[in-house]
Formats: sequence, structure tokens, C-alpha cells
Amino acid sequence: MEVVASAPGKVLMTGGYLVLERPNAGIVLSTNARFYAIVKPLYEEIKPESWAWAWTDVKLTSPQMARETMYKLSLKHLKLQPVSSSGSRNPFVEHAVQYAVAAAHATFDKDKDTLQRLLLQGLDITILGCNEFYSYRNQIEACGLPLTPESLASLPPFASITFNAEESTGENRKPEVAKTGLGSSAAMTTAVAAALLHYLGVVNLSSLADDQLQGKKDVADLDVVHVIAQTAHCIGQGKVGSGFDVSSAVYGSQRYIRFSPEVLSSAQNAGMATPLTEVIDDVLKAKWDHERTKFSLPPLMTLLLGEPGSGGSSTPSMVGAVKKWQRSDTQDSLETWRRLSEGNSALEVHLNTLSKLAERHYNAYECIINACSLLPAEKWLERANEPTQAEVVKELLGARDAMLRIRYQMRKMGEAAGIPIEPESQSQLLDATMNMEGVLLAGIPGAGGFDAVFAVTLGASSKNVTQAWSSLNVLAMLVREDPHGVSLEHNDPRAKEITTAVSSIQLE
Repeated sequence: MEVVASAPGKVLMTGGYLVLERPNAGIVLSTNARFYAIVKPLYEEIKPESWAWAWTDVKLTSPQMARETMYKLSLKHLKLQPVSSSGSRNPFVEHAVQYAVAAAHATFDKDKDTLQRLLLQGLDITILGCNEFYSYRNQIEACGLPLTPESLASLPPFASITFNAEESTGENRKPEVAKTGLGSSAAMTTAVAAALLHYLGVVNLSSLADDQLQGKKDVADLDVVHVIAQTAHCIGQGKVGSGFDVSSAVYGSQRYIRFSPEVLSSAQNAGMATPLTEVIDDVLKAKWDHERTKFSLPPLMTLLLGEPGSGGSSTPSMVGAVKKWQRSDTQDSLETWRRLSEGNSALEVHLNTLSKLAERHYNAYECIINACSLLPAEKWLERANEPTQAEVVKELLGARDAMLRIRYQMRKMGEAAGIPIEPESQSQLLDATMNMEGVLLAGIPGAGGFDAVFAVTLGASSKNVTQAWSSLNVLAMLVREDPHGVSLEHNDPRAKEITTAVSSIQLE
């Protein structure tokens, strides 16, 4: 039996830095870039003597990085010990495996036989990330191809990943994978946790059909996936982050308020003395107080992401600098955060109002959105022929204004903290993008820096924006909003890619 689960990457549209503290909200959009985890038994059958074994085998393969690690999993302590490895360790997946198995033990306290049989067959885990999680800009340039989405689309699916070159400073730093900032570690951890929990029978994700969440049971199952993935991700990265990336990987696009870090205290303090099943039982029973509200972009709007090619930024060190500034300048930082929070709320209100207007008066909404998609923002109001259309334009302009206020406060915060939250090069690019026909918003996602820029475009205007970006040396990525969270797939995504490619060949 093979289980394939996938989880999406994310774009944090508002709430950068603020989302680290309750009760500030962030709007996070999940994307069509997905991480896949494939779980199946390592051995066809169980050897008769294996019932006396204290260990079972776990194999973790990452084909894109040409890595394979073999582990022994202690059936008593549920700890993983690497036996052989062709690359560096993956703490996120290791914790996800240990915690998912511990959750299975905690769930099947009485009936351990079926679980024991599954575990003794070994676990064969394969992880695959869509190309959108990684930067292939250098390869495209090296092949002499133009910086366009078409060039990206010409790469084979799940292409092998190259590493950034060693630092020229001579420091012996391990080369890092060039990423695009879509939250690959959160999507990967969530996919592995979901696939294992389903494989071990802790949750049943089969009913997460087209529109997700048929009933309370589905939500409860997703909540278990969320707790295990969130715990594995936080412990794997060595700190309790805000968790918005894992939450959107599980539940999809949303408005998010973080959980209180205390819910993870038992996992953080777990030593060899406390059995892992107890720790995970504690975490599952803890009062997870995060809040999420359904959210997605209004109709006829497209999320675009662009890679400016100035190299990525380190989020943890930028967060550290902001926290240091908050401590040293309490009054000024509180004021900046208050204004940022107001801008975020205003943007959210305008977008929600636009969704409601689309619901109530779709024809008028569609008509004015398509008209505005051909014009720069200052001409939008001229095209409104009746009150509903004028109302739509008023909300569009309000959303733009809120975005400009957010960007201003983010720049101010960056200057005060001495870090490039919206660097000058990004500011020029964002201003140029905001002035293009049919562009509603442009900004920097998440913690900012040099990683990526996003735009929200109206109607069919995204094509012109990607062309304009290309001429500005910005590579428009093949990323769009997809509001769905974690899901169960029918088969190995690589097989699906091959069949689609084969079926598109025209035979003479």
C-alpha cells in the first residue's frame, strides 16, 4: 500500500513580523507549488523472527538532491538513528517521522498489533518538491534562455537541485540550496506528517475531496496533522516560530493568528526520560489557540511572484534585528507596529468587501475589473458607469492605498532596525509594477529582503506584467494562489507528469 500526500507552499501577503506576536493577524495565501511525500513499506513481508526485533528500518530518499539516508527506528523509544547517508541530515523529516509514529502509538494504545506489523515492514519515504520552491534562474541564464515563465516551464518536473556556490570569503560554509521563499521546509514537513499519519491509520484524509472539510471528523483529522507538523517543524528548526507557513500548508489560504508558544513546552523540554508517546500525547491534548479564518483573493485577481535575482535573504537574522530594535526603542517600534497593523486590517477589509461585491453583483464586478485591467490605477474611476462599479473601484483604490501605507511602514521599520526589509532596488521595482496597467498591488512577501516580490493583477493583465518584469531582469515564477491545503494524491506525481507529457505528443 502506497500513500502520497501533498502540501502547498505559501505567500505571506500581510503580517510580516507582526504575525510573530498574538493577537496580530497575517493573510497567507497557499499556492499551486506543492511538496509531495510518498510512503510505502520497505519490505514486502515480515520475516517470522522480526517480532523479537527492537528496531525497524526507515529509508528516506530525496531524488532531486540525489540523497538517500537509511535509519534504524527504535520500536521502544521511537528514536531514529542514521545508519548511512549520502548527504546532510534532514531534521524536519526526522522529527515528523518520530512524532507521527509516536502519535500512532498514543492513538492505538490498546491495539498495537496492526501498528507493529506496519512498522516491522519498514518505512520507505520519498520527498519531492515542485520546481517553484527552488531557484533555477542561474540554469536558465546559463542555457541562454530568456527570463520568462515559458523557460521555467521547459524544465523537467522535479528537476535536480543545484546548490549555491561556496562563499568566496573562504569561510567553510555548507552550500545552501537556492530557494524562492515559498516555505519549502513547512510544506515538506506537513506532507511527510500527513502521509505517515494516514499510512499508520491515525487519520483518514481520503474524504478531503474537492472542497475540503465535509464534517467535524475531517477538521479533527486535519487538526492532528497540524499539531504533528507544527511540532516537528518548530523542533526541527530549533525555535517556535509563528507557524503561519505550516498552518497554510495544512488548511490552505487563510487569515492567521499564531498559537501561544507554551503549547510546545513539553516537546521542547523532552529528554530521554520522558517517553516520546507521552510528549506527543501532551502536545495533541494541549490548548492550541491559533485562529484561522477562511480567506482567498477576490474573483478575477491573480497572484504573481517574481524573482529579482539578487540572491535570497536570511529570515531568522532579519527577525533577530527587528526584535533587537523593538527592545531598544519601545515607543517608536510600538507606533510603527500599530500603523502597520492598521494598514494590514484595512487591506483585508477592502479585499473582503470586493469578494462580497463580486458575490452580489457579479456582472457589474466582472465588467469593471476587465475595464480596469487595461488601464493604470489613476484612470479606473473614469470607467465606472454605475454605482456598483464605482463602489468596486473605490474598494480597489482603498486596497492600493492600504498597500502603500504597509510598504511605507515596512521600509521605516527596516531603516530603524538596520536591515533591508524593502531594499531600494525592490522599492523601484515595486513602484514600477504598481504603475503598470491592471496592477492592484505589489509588495514584498513575509519578512521582505531580496527573496521575491509579489503582485496582484486584475483580469488578464498578468501576461503584460510578466513581460514587463522580464525586461527588468525579473523572472516571473509559475506560482499562483491555490486555496487548498494538504491533500491525498492518487499516485506518484512523477508518473502523472510523464503521462501528461506523453498524452500531449501529437502522432502524425
